[in-house]
Amino acid sequence: MTGRPDGSLPTGRELRRVLGSFATGVTVLTVGGMHPHGMTVNSFTSVSLDPPLVLVCVGRSTVTHTLLEDASGFGLSVLAAGHAGIARFFADPRRPVGPGEFAGIPTVPGARSGVPLIADALAWFECEPWRHYDGGDHTIVVGRLRTAVRGATTGALLFHDGVLGTTDHERRTRA
Repeated sequence: MTGRPDGSLPTGRELRRVLGSFATGVTVLTVGGMHPHGMTVNSFTSVSLDPPLVLVCVGRSTVTHTLLEDASGFGLSVLAAGHAGIARFFADPRRPVGPGEFAGIPTVPGARSGVPLIADALAWFECEPWRHYDGGDHTIVVGRLRTAVRGATTGALLFHDGVLGTTDHERRTRA
């Protein structure tokens, strides 16, 4: 068990470890235009069905945060089990930024926005920015859905306890 005897909050690094006990799916958030860019995001969730809204949390110090401030839209690709390499690539701050960022990454253009979406993903969403909220060292970006498409039906890529894993279709049951 991780905790502090005095009941105080753990340090940032310790808190990241505790929060990592919650398994999440893995997405790649993308913006298009003259400078297409992507980043791996696991803080993605639905917000509302009417109007159709989703949210992502984006670190204030990231290139993506800067690009989202002026973007008319963004895309989200829900990664499949075979996309671990893509998740690692878009999470690596040393990856190329600029025209070569998507070189060798199979993508499809979003039907409404043209943003690059990861090919063979489990789902794709195209959004227009709806609201931005202060989230400490992150901004909570709420997007209004413009498209929502179900893609591949393979296993999902998951992030748990700092490790990428996949769903096990053999043992999976519906809730």
